[in-house]
Amino acid sequence: MSSAHRFDRGHTDDLMTFLAASPSPYHAVANTAERLEKAGFRQVAETDAWDASGGTSHAVKAMGDGGKYVTRGGAIIAWYVPEGATTATPFRIIGAHTDSPNLRVKPLPDTGSHGWRQIAVELYGGTLLNTWLDRDLGLSGRITLRDGSHHLVNVDRPLLRVPQLAVHLDRSVNSDGLKLDKQRHMTPIWGLGDPHEGDLIRFVAEEAGVAAEDVTGWDLMVHSVEAPAYLGRDQELLAGPRMDNLLSVHAGIAALTAACSSASLPYIPVLAAFDHEENGSQSDTGAEGPLLGNVLERSVFARGGSFEDKARAFAGTVCLSSDTGHAVHPNYSERHDPGHHPMPNGGPILKVNVNQRYATDGSGRAVFAAAAERAGVPWQHFVSNNAMPCGTTIGPITAARHGITTVDIGVAILSMHSARELCGADDPHLLASALTAFLEG
Repeated sequence: MSSAHRFDRGHTDDLMTFLAASPSPYHAVANTAERLEKAGFRQVAETDAWDASGGTSHAVKAMGDGGKYVTRGGAIIAWYVPEGATTATPFRIIGAHTDSPNLRVKPLPDTGSHGWRQIAVELYGGTLLNTWLDRDLGLSGRITLRDGSHHLVNVDRPLLRVPQLAVHLDRSVNSDGLKLDKQRHMTPIWGLGDPHEGDLIRFVAEEAGVAAEDVTGWDLMVHSVEAPAYLGRDQELLAGPRMDNLLSVHAGIAALTAACSSASLPYIPVLAAFDHEENGSQSDTGAEGPLLGNVLERSVFARGGSFEDKARAFAGTVCLSSDTGHAVHPNYSERHDPGHHPMPNGGPILKVNVNQRYATDGSGRAVFAAAAERAGVPWQHFVSNNAMPCGTTIGPITAARHGITTVDIGVAILSMHSARELCGADDPHLLASALTAFLEG
């Protein structure tokens, strides 16, 4: 191991465990909730009364000091009300998302041709199609039963494969590049024979231990079964799936649970992990939906606050929208801004775009810089090449929807939106340390 290494091996090992155990947004939420429960947080149902108007003193007591969380599908909001917090105490929010680009099962999945049994899939988000070729794939997500209950499914073994055409049948592939038709070329195989309607769901039901006739809905997707791993001569890199953006979710859990042990918190720390960021956030579990605003507002009102208190709390609130960004690519350095070359293990990146694809401004930069300084964490700037417009995040959505100061940050990675991404092994711990300092204020 290089003497230059100072990353927390325990934190990075734990991230690898979290990535492997969270092949779908629903698993990520379940694993986040489990970790929060171990830290003393308790789940609150959206359908329960959170204040005295519900008619029970138990509801009032339940919404007092301490850690709470709400789950909805692939999203989870967790917060901790420290002793002495008022109804106008501002929030400090870590924003992230649980979804990643992948292949998702269609409503009528059983298909095939020429003696091959296949599974019909839709493309979710801006996935790099070629990274799903010739890879051992599992199946995960959730099924919904006739009674409305949900069951998680994780077939974490080689089950599916999207086979690439052999070079003998595509002689120009290495000179002209790989060309994939999204409809015809991305259909995974999973066996031989004729397809039969209901085969996949019967298989999934058996894996979940339920009766196939009780399954009335499903949200299923494929994932690579290759485990996360350290990479490089000195193991200074980490390769794994779904770093965009479970790396930030994991760091947010670590920061929130660490901040709760602080003797005095001037803010109410929050972790907001949304679904559907990769396709625009427009859903009831996405950042553009009402979930975060409803939870924060109800938290204020349940503690006896008024609309005025809520407005005051939001006016002093800051959100760090944490998502991955691009490390400089050694083979394509001309695609990056010439003055901004973030490197793995250089610490978190501050993401800036004056056209508000990122929400960072000068005052937000100061908040993040102060947190990084308190944590003793180095950090870097990210801005896109002017000829290559950048993507966007939940940052601008959060700022606009809730009227709160928002700063876009993250970790620099390579192979973003690939089935397998790459980051520096130091950076997850450095990000978590900066987020902890931010929550502590």
